[in-house]
Amino acid sequence: MGKRNYQLSYDRRGRNLSAGTGASAPYVGGTAVRNLEVFPQEEFSREPSRSTQKNRERALRMNMSYVLFLAIAAFLSVFTCINFLKLQAETTASQKQLTRLEMNLSELKLENDSEYNRIVSSVDLEEVKTAAVERLGMTYAVGSQVRTYDSSAGDYVKQFMEVPAG
Repeated sequence: MGKRNYQLSYDRRGRNLSAGTGASAPYVGGTAVRNLEVFPQEEFSREPSRSTQKNRERALRMNMSYVLFLAIAAFLSVFTCINFLKLQAETTASQKQLTRLEMNLSELKLENDSEYNRIVSSVDLEEVKTAAVERLGMTYAVGSQVRTYDSSAGDYVKQFMEVPAG
């Protein structure tokens, strides 16, 4: 009796089509199923030639200069990585220090502004005027006492000698 090949049939989702259909045996593909030809083992198991073996051995050997080159390259890579990490840590520390100093400056500016506002609000200009006129005997300047000048230099004047009367 000939050898029968059995084949189960499945749909796209992988479900068995012969299950639950009342079929008692799996789908038979028949005797016309192709047999795969197998190449003889001896064709693929031949040994490489002597020159190929020499080339492979030479490729696997590492000479001293190649090992030295690899060691130097590895050392330089590690050295570069360590320096990079060191510089990155220094940069982070500098940024943290800068942030602390900026916060300190901001606090000092706030404190300075509040102190200035406290001082300005504590001075009563009417009281200063009254004290200057009554206690110190100061008077307002009259027209002959006022001297005008042209200054192209800016906001302030340095007096090097007495202002001439006149």
